[in-house]
This record gives sequence, C-alpha cells and structure tokens, in this order.
Amino acid sequence: MYSHPNHTLYIKNMVCPRCILAVKSELERLGLHPVRIELGFAVLEEEIGESLTRSVRAALEPLGFALLDDPRMQTVEQIKDYIITLVHQQTDSAEGNLSARLSARFNRDYSTLSKLFSETAHTTIEKYLIAQKIERAKELLTYGELTLNEIADRLGYSSAAYLSTQFKSLTGMTPGEFKKKGRELRKPLDGV
Repeated sequence: MYSHPNHTLYIKNMVCPRCILAVKSELERLGLHPVRIELGFAVLEEEIGESLTRSVRAALEPLGFALLDDPRMQTVEQIKDYIITLVHQQTDSAEGNLSARLSARFNRDYSTLSKLFSETAHTTIEKYLIAQKIERAKELLTYGELTLNEIADRLGYSSAAYLSTQFKSLTGMTPGEFKKKGRELRKPLDGV
C-alpha cells in the first residue's frame, strides 16, 4: 500500500491528529526524518533496521503507541485507522459502501479483509464501524450543538430512530439518557 516498505513503521493506537504530532515529535527527537505520517504509519527517509526499531519502540511505548511487526496486524490496524478517519473526520464518507472502499484501498477482496479482521480483532468490520459511529455520536451529543437527526445524518444513518436503536443496543441507554449522564461514559478511541 505504501511505496517505501523498508522505510515504513506501522504504529498501533494512533487515533487522532494529536497522535500524529506526538509520533512526529518523538521521531524527530530521535534524529529521524519522517517523510509522511498518517494514522497507523510513518514513512522515514532512513531505512529501518533492528537498532532503529528498538529505539523507536522505546520512545513510542511510554506514549501508548506500539510498533506492529506482523503484516496481518498491520493490515487490521490500517483498516481500523481508515474507519476511525471515516467516522471521526468525515472524509469521503458519502462515497460508496465500506466494503467497496476497503477493497479498493487495500487492493484485496473484501471477504479476505473481513476474515482477517475478524480473526485478528475478534470482532467484525461492521461491528467495529458501528462501535466507532456510536462513540462519535456520544461525542456529538456531549457537545450539544446538533440534533439527533443531524447527528444521524452526519454518521450516515437512514434515520434518528435507527441510530437510537443501535445506540441503545451498544450502550444500554438512549441518546437522551446518555446526554443527561454526560462525558464520563465516553471511551477513548483506542479502547473501542
């Protein structure tokens, strides 16, 4: 997927733009030269060897990040990062269905990606997507700036009632009940 496999670090638990800044800062502190950093990976000018990997791992782990060596785990984390980006940053969310986008992005059949994800993450891609949407709904409810209909529309639900049903199924409460209880019921994105 990326053009520099010997220069790419795959990083778990990068879930937001702030994570990208933290990783960039640590890599630069180590004297490295990141060429590109996105959720889940960093491409360096330097070729990656064992010594470099150990140094980066030691610098990133205290910040809650982990390097991924297993190609299967790398793919699963890339799928998670893509879904997080779709849901939380609303990039190209209206274009096509998720299975088609994942197949095109990873140049692999969706059934292969789905099986790998289920075996490795112990949940389905669809359930992971729903969990991320519910976390985003919690965030938007906490802000109190949008109606439930607007939140449902923003997250790609056909109706506020459908969002409410999934919300209650995952959280055990309605969006209205959640809004009353507030911020303490939200999860960090890497805990979803």
